[in-house]
Amino acid sequence: RREPLALINLKKKNEETGEEELASRLDHCKAKATRHIFLIRHSQYNLDGRADKDRTLTPLGREQAELTGHRLASLGLKFDQIIHSSMTRATETTEIISKHLPGVKKTSTDLLREGAPIEPDPPVSHWKPEAVQYYEDGARIEAAFRNFIHRADAKQEEDSYEIFVCHANVIRYIVCRALQFPPEGWLRLSLNNGSITHLVIRPNGRVALRTLGDTGFMPPDKITRT
Repeated sequence: RREPLALINLKKKNEETGEEELASRLDHCKAKATRHIFLIRHSQYNLDGRADKDRTLTPLGREQAELTGHRLASLGLKFDQIIHSSMTRATETTEIISKHLPGVKKTSTDLLREGAPIEPDPPVSHWKPEAVQYYEDGARIEAAFRNFIHRADAKQEEDSYEIFVCHANVIRYIVCRALQFPPEGWLRLSLNNGSITHLVIRPNGRVALRTLGDTGFMPPDKITRT
């Protein structure tokens, strides 16, 4: 889903029609619509939980999700879908948000689960996962980026608005990759719980960042970054 020319097998080009046929086939592969990607970080959760199922949202986290859902609904956009991480805190955040967006289809995926995307540069002292974690998580999170962050399909006629509920590390890495920034700098970005990050992908493949980690819709006493 990248440059249209990359989607055409030039060896099969009809020699009789030449450039005219190529132009026609290129036009058939070109995206026409803009994709709006809303990346939502899950709300505050129980940090003491040993297993994922125990890391449920706190009462404040549930309030944050309500505020995020209300904010998304207030935008007046026709959201096409909600794709969320299969981890408990992201699933619970999605359930609360979706109450404010009735009728929007929800889909769970393991690709968006939290993890260690790539070793940060410069390194930090407070977070040093085992090296194997980068190999286990990095390929999956990169796969999530390639699978979800791309220009619209050529068959898509209207602009789309999609919500992805996942995790800070995943969102930070996706933002760096989407903007063609060095992905090793992902840990320099900071995201509040329940925050909204808005990426725009134009038909020509250019990506713009409209908002990063917005929580201006929350009262100050409801904002956390755990």
